[in-house]
Amino acid sequence: MSTTFDSRAFESGARQATRLDAIEGRYDGWLLAIVATIAAFGVVMVASSSIAVAVNHGEGPFYYLVRHVVFLAVGIVLCAVVMRTDLKLVEKYPQALLALCVLLLLLVFVPGLGHTVNGARRWINLGVSNFQVVEAVKILYLVWLASYLVRFRDEVNATWAAMLKPIGVAVVLVGLLLMQPDFGSATMLLAVTACMLVLGGGHLKRMMLPVLGLLPALVAVAVIEPYRLRRITSFWNPWDDQLGAGYQLSNALMAIGRGELAGVGLGASIQKLSYLPEAHTDFIFSVIGEELGFVGVFFVIALFAALVGRALWIGYRCVEMRRHFAGYCAFGVALMIGLQSLVSMGVNLGLLPTKGLTLPLISSGGSSVMMTCVAIGLLLRVSYELDRAQRQVARLRGEGAKGPGGDAPAPAPPPTTQPPPSAVAGARGTSRLRPRIEPTFGGLGRNA
Repeated sequence: MSTTFDSRAFESGARQATRLDAIEGRYDGWLLAIVATIAAFGVVMVASSSIAVAVNHGEGPFYYLVRHVVFLAVGIVLCAVVMRTDLKLVEKYPQALLALCVLLLLLVFVPGLGHTVNGARRWINLGVSNFQVVEAVKILYLVWLASYLVRFRDEVNATWAAMLKPIGVAVVLVGLLLMQPDFGSATMLLAVTACMLVLGGGHLKRMMLPVLGLLPALVAVAVIEPYRLRRITSFWNPWDDQLGAGYQLSNALMAIGRGELAGVGLGASIQKLSYLPEAHTDFIFSVIGEELGFVGVFFVIALFAALVGRALWIGYRCVEMRRHFAGYCAFGVALMIGLQSLVSMGVNLGLLPTKGLTLPLISSGGSSVMMTCVAIGLLLRVSYELDRAQRQVARLRGEGAKGPGGDAPAPAPPPTTQPPPSAVAGARGTSRLRPRIEPTFGGLGRNA
């Protein structure tokens, strides 16, 4: 009798597992709509801001537009590949991701392969185009960091060694970036690391010590080079040296000032006509302000706020369902895109010193556009697996109300219990571990 019952239970469980595996998820529709809107708006603004630049460089009027669209198309293909890649496969090789980060940053120093532009050695020559390696390093690093926080999420809050290891890795990568030099990306990498550690449960008081220790070094790096010092001083008052160190910022502010409420009209910018440097890349936000006014600026800010907010919400839902790796990947993408867009807009508005950071998916570019598409693909994959997990839970709850034949209630599955913190501590070899605090948003967090 018991043998028959066990056989039926096994067959029922096998059928149920097969049905659960067959459930497909859906990509987040809101996220897709926001990203598509930003990308389409970027194509329009690249077309408007790059014509004069292309003509001045002896190219056809639509040279940078065609280039941007081609890179965007390649980025969409890469995005589709990442969207169909299982996160378990990505999580399986964290050390390889970290080794690839170091290798990419070293490739720029290889003679014949590394490419120098304006004194900065940040690119590698791929034959058909130059590739800025730090754009790929950002994504690889945040995936490694997400994996690290999952593997050591209890120790990060309890031990110095677990918390300092990712900071040490970040310092090594920052050192390689400063050798190129790329102070803007180095600062971004440190900021993302600090924010991810906070979201991963890092002890805030312990984190303050290394942060305070790194601040003097960052200040020294910022002022030791004359061109960086000129950028900082010109940021305070660009009108003192309007034709020198303050040239970029003063023209950017004049462009935004001309736009007023509704702008001078799409395509009617004057500052982009050889007055505003890098009008189609670093300072495209100023062209938006001039041509579309406060309305256009507010529209762009709202789009990026919606994108970052949606990414954080997806990450929070993943953490709620104990899918920590997916959640931390979503947090990392949100931080990377959010901080980069914030810095880019802050530079154009005169709120931050000049940095060579583009506005994601809007500025003309190759490496930045493609790798931002890869980051969006990763975020969409997280949303897909979150939706699939929610559907599986809903299916289990629906089937728990009746038996396999639909005639009698099936016994409820036993509750899943987790070992107490003391047992986990014994398994990890330390007695200092404490229950981990999950990330909180508006007081909605839970204790794990």
